[in-house]
Amino acid sequence: MTIIGAIDSVITRLADAADNVLIPYKSIAVGLLVAQTAFELYIIRRQLPCYSRPLPPPELKNHMTAEKYKKAQAYSRDKTYYSIAQHIFSFFQSLIFIKGGYLWTWNFAGKIMDAFGISRNHMITYTLIWTVVTTLISGALSLPWSYYYTFVLEEKHGFNKQTPKLFFMDTLKTYSLIAVLGLPVLAGFLKIFDWAGKAFIPWLMLFVIAVQLVLQIIFPLWIQPLFNKFTPLPEGEVRSRVEALATRLHFPLKHLFMIDGSKRSSHSNAYFYGLPWSKQIVIYDTLMDKSSPAEVEAVLAHELGHWYYSHPMRLMLIAQAHLLFTLAVFSVFIGNKALFASFGFDPALAVGPPRAVCIGFTLYQLLFGPIDTFVQFAMNSRTRKYEYQADAFAVQLGTKADLKTALIKLHVENLSSPHSDKLYSMYHHSHPTLPERLRAMDEYTGGNWLEPKAAHPARLATTEQKKEEEREREIEEKKEL
Repeated sequence: MTIIGAIDSVITRLADAADNVLIPYKSIAVGLLVAQTAFELYIIRRQLPCYSRPLPPPELKNHMTAEKYKKAQAYSRDKTYYSIAQHIFSFFQSLIFIKGGYLWTWNFAGKIMDAFGISRNHMITYTLIWTVVTTLISGALSLPWSYYYTFVLEEKHGFNKQTPKLFFMDTLKTYSLIAVLGLPVLAGFLKIFDWAGKAFIPWLMLFVIAVQLVLQIIFPLWIQPLFNKFTPLPEGEVRSRVEALATRLHFPLKHLFMIDGSKRSSHSNAYFYGLPWSKQIVIYDTLMDKSSPAEVEAVLAHELGHWYYSHPMRLMLIAQAHLLFTLAVFSVFIGNKALFASFGFDPALAVGPPRAVCIGFTLYQLLFGPIDTFVQFAMNSRTRKYEYQADAFAVQLGTKADLKTALIKLHVENLSSPHSDKLYSMYHHSHPTLPERLRAMDEYTGGNWLEPKAAHPARLATTEQKKEEEREREIEEKKEL
């Protein structure tokens, strides 16, 4: 038996075992939802006492005035209470969908098909209509939360720069893009299932990679300009520093832009994007306003550290591995009639024809989505290491003092809380906390953060230097003899 045949045999046996009407899939989904929500609320609750600490950590005590510290604590506290309320609301929203919302929207989409005289056997069309219905309902429920966050919470703490008109225009553009780009991709996703049958995994992986590459190209050219204005970074010290840094590192810089981030918020950022042979750097105007040229260069030195160590590529490969695992497990449930029946759907939709793959995947995600809670811990652990490595890269380029100053400024101006509960930080923060980063930069003595200690270039250099000194000493001793 071939390896593929053996894998197919295992999947078939697992699928037969999982397709059991005695398994209460809906009850399991509800239990997992309750457990996940309780766990996330527990983590958030652990963070609240951090906002009552009277003083900032030692690394920041000389950089935050009492007034700034008080504002940062108040801002973070308000965001945390908002997060608690939103989690509770999302729990009941998800519970309603599990209890019958998905079935109701599916039947409603069917009625739309009937009203237009379209046969329900056109499963791709049926699924696209169902997706539009569920997206509009979810969007309508989330819109008040987004509006409150922007025009109440952010406004209260001085960060919001949007007008209601701009807010609603952004929302309209976002949903229009979802329709124009998302629906054709979903149709392709479903077509691959129909065409490839049981061998859908490799073809779907290739399709996803192709979509990601296309988005890499069209996002900066056509999508982001719908929301922000890009202008070439003006000639001056910042441009000269960034171009010199790119040349020094052989970074394939094609364009250098400034983006009008201040149109929506006073938060700051900088990033790069593009294909391996053609990169663009984007700097927020808010970062330009709040930082010196040397500090902007230091921030970009950190960002280029991610490029130098191929962090985006590594994260993309991890994401592909996660997708491969997700699809592999889904192959066990793709024809599970008991799963469909448990949520009130016609079991025939599981096997077809026509087969409601999108419904099956949605139900499958209700069962295995909570696993991503543990994946999130692992991913944050990985990205935090990457952040340390990028900081070390910037330090190696001689920008340590400016990077520290820039990070402190961004932290203080963004009113980020300087205190974090350890478990909360592990779950929610893809970056180390600022005190952790400052301590790490102060303790850095050279070498690559992710290599074993014995392989640190600084230590290797020291060892070789000692060996050379010993050889020279032996030669001198022989000469004296």
